[in-house]
Amino acid sequence: MSDLSHEHLRSTFAAQSLFEDKTWQLSPEAWPLSTEQVAQLEAIGVACLKFHQALENLYLRSAAGKNLLRNKPLLAPWVADYLDRGKPAHLIAHARDPKNRGTFPTVLRPDLLLTDEGFVMTELDSVPGGIGLTAFLNRLYTAGDPAAPILGAGDAMIKNFHASLAALRPGERNPLIVLVVSDEAATYRPEMHWLAYQLQLLGHRVFCLKPEDIFPLENALFFSADGNPEKIDVIYRFFELFDLANIRTEKFIFESWAAGEVALAPPMRPFQEE
Repeated sequence: MSDLSHEHLRSTFAAQSLFEDKTWQLSPEAWPLSTEQVAQLEAIGVACLKFHQALENLYLRSAAGKNLLRNKPLLAPWVADYLDRGKPAHLIAHARDPKNRGTFPTVLRPDLLLTDEGFVMTELDSVPGGIGLTAFLNRLYTAGDPAAPILGAGDAMIKNFHASLAALRPGERNPLIVLVVSDEAATYRPEMHWLAYQLQLLGHRVFCLKPEDIFPLENALFFSADGNPEKIDVIYRFFELFDLANIRTEKFIFESWAAGEVALAPPMRPFQEE
């Protein structure tokens, strides 16, 4: 694997800021992973989705007072009580809405530490930053050595991110997707702008907006593109639910989702963010 010079890395990051007010420890080469470690990461990814599927089942059955096991009685009302604690009633009702059944975050990021005993997970983030950064780094280190087996090479992160969101509106040939970044998450806005622009270059209708950029017309949501209202098909929300009270367009988002006019990712289900 060929090394990238410090000057090349420094100038590349200087030309494309991905986070506000951030500096980086630069590496001349990508982090090496063994075949076994790659297999472990893939297994962790599968396990993360299975965890969320089990979590949904546990939460909804707990909330409904249903038995958790097939062969003997076991109730756990404390699970829903604990996860709902401090949450507004309308958000709890939204999380339990039957239309949300089987909806999971489109991007899950396990925060992993590599120890002598293997990988250790410290967090499972369902509203993760770093999607654009990871794609940017994949490109950077692949360009430095096209023969290197970089995970996510060939813009896999960018393409799969879009595919996961477009799949939420299968009836639309080229759905209009907006990446809504709150002020609280503004540090990540540059990478989301970069990500949206890369997808536009691929012919996709993807835009990075602030919450106040969207507005309702009847039951649907729109934003102004060169003075013309454009209907939004999918919202990728880059704000966590503790910040919901600061999202001035929150009411319109819920109403448009309830009317079936817009898809939301990740779902606004608090138990998936705990």
